[in-house]
Amino acid sequence: MYDHIGLKVKDLAASVRFYQAALGGLGHEMSSSDAAGAGFGPKGAPALWLYAAPKAVTAGTHIAFRAASRAAVEAFHNAGLKAGGKENGKPGLRADYSPNYFAAFLLDPDGNNVEAVWFG
Repeated sequence: MYDHIGLKVKDLAASVRFYQAALGGLGHEMSSSDAAGAGFGPKGAPALWLYAAPKAVTAGTHIAFRAASRAAVEAFHNAGLKAGGKENGKPGLRADYSPNYFAAFLLDPDGNNVEAVWFG
């Protein structure tokens, strides 16, 4: 259904550090970058765009990225914390969502809820 998602971010450099680290374990990379923004996704196909907007009111968006394994969910979580993300749900099974729903949640530098999920 979706082709891409754009987020306005207050501190582009901090957001780039966070998303580069957190999404790296999911197989995504930064495909485009300049002073106005950055694009992340599979090689050559950015689908998440960050737009520099220092005065923007942000936070509250929820984005979930599909992971290839539990290990990838854990890598997302660990790398994202090290890159400035805040804990919002440690890696684990979320049986209240689905019996096979393994996920982790982080808050990005703007307070958006970013999730990695694997359906085992």
